[in-house]
Amino acid sequence: MATSSINWANARTAELPHMVVPAPGPKSIDYHTRCSKYFKGLSGQVKLFPVTFESGEGCLLRDVDGNEYIDFSSGIYVTTLGHCHPKISEAIAKHAKTLMNAHDFTTPIKTQLVEKLADILPGDLNGFQFYDSGTTAVEAGIRVLRAATGKNETISCFYDYHGKTYGAVSHGHIRSSVYGAVRAPGAHMVPRPDMYRPMWQKEDGSIDTDQYINFYREYIDKGTVHDVAGFVLEPIQGWGGTIMPPDDFFPKVRKLCDELGILLMADEVLTSWGRTGKWLCMEHYDTLPDIVTIGKGFGNGFPVTCVAVREPYKEAFEAISASSSYGGNPMACAAALASTEVIEEENLLEHAEHLGNIAQKRMEKMMAEHTIIGDVRAKGCLMGIELVKDRGTKEPFNEAGELVYKKAFAKGLAWIPAGHILRMSPPIVMNEETLLKGLDMIDAAIGETQKELMG
Repeated sequence: MATSSINWANARTAELPHMVVPAPGPKSIDYHTRCSKYFKGLSGQVKLFPVTFESGEGCLLRDVDGNEYIDFSSGIYVTTLGHCHPKISEAIAKHAKTLMNAHDFTTPIKTQLVEKLADILPGDLNGFQFYDSGTTAVEAGIRVLRAATGKNETISCFYDYHGKTYGAVSHGHIRSSVYGAVRAPGAHMVPRPDMYRPMWQKEDGSIDTDQYINFYREYIDKGTVHDVAGFVLEPIQGWGGTIMPPDDFFPKVRKLCDELGILLMADEVLTSWGRTGKWLCMEHYDTLPDIVTIGKGFGNGFPVTCVAVREPYKEAFEAISASSSYGGNPMACAAALASTEVIEEENLLEHAEHLGNIAQKRMEKMMAEHTIIGDVRAKGCLMGIELVKDRGTKEPFNEAGELVYKKAFAKGLAWIPAGHILRMSPPIVMNEETLLKGLDMIDAAIGETQKELMG
């Protein structure tokens, strides 16, 4: 395996964390106070730990007080190849100096990118359109779904997350009156298998995925007006807490879609481009979606996303007025192509899977030592730890989740909270030593929290 990106990304991680003042430090608090006077709608992670970041290099994040952190967030699943990767930064800079935007006219760099995507994506996913955010891509994907089928209704799942515009929100778990008193017409939601909290089980305790599929079939027959265009699903639910399905779930959903003549759309904004150790997470389940959204790590921090469509349906782009002001601009295409080339040339998909296996074993060791850990899971560099008050009742332990998050952050680990579920998405260029060091910090924070809250 080529290791140039791994060596670069971890050049200083042996020295991390390097905390010069208690975090968040005085300069961080000053900047945050000044900024938040005007800048509103902050995420929960910022509210819990209002640090002000100044720079990043590979797997290292630095705040304005000089504290240096191990990055277990990747800018919330975005900087998959580390902060300021030289090849990607240089590619963006080159096009920032030559041509920044030409609407949807063809450019050489766009041509190179679509040819590369057609080469590496599975099956006949060879129709593309580019956007500047995950939500925009999801909305476009849903429009393609409807245009390709001539139908309107959609099925998504409890605890899904697809974005924050009205159509995307209508397919997810966000509840807020500002999005409207009701979901968008035709948007239906159903349960999906959660291996830790199953709704239907077999006698041996394993998940009965057939019961879910039977329910979907019955719901589509009785709960819709028989105008279903398709399913819109996350392969692994990210915002929901890194919720992973059983291996047989998506093959059965694919079979159901084929049986009913409806399409399958995979929202892979979070899970694609190496995050789980594959180009697409759906490849883990040997399932080819008809439509897929790609984002976050696609441009390693530059705002670029993609809707990819199978051969029979790609002309549907023509029916939806698919172009956008920023989608596919030369800088965005350069960032996405450079990111793709780095992953491909350095065999980083395999490395991401390797890190996931190491993390799973380390987290299982934590679970054996801390009773407030109910479940742990990892697929590549997408990881989660579920905290509970009691393993028997599985009651969520939100207070512990917030405390563990703050304790580990103060120790020098930049990462993601999700209530009682701790989420981790380290860059896939992280080395084993840094990964284990970060997990050790979480282990210590969980131990301190359990002692503090449980005695």
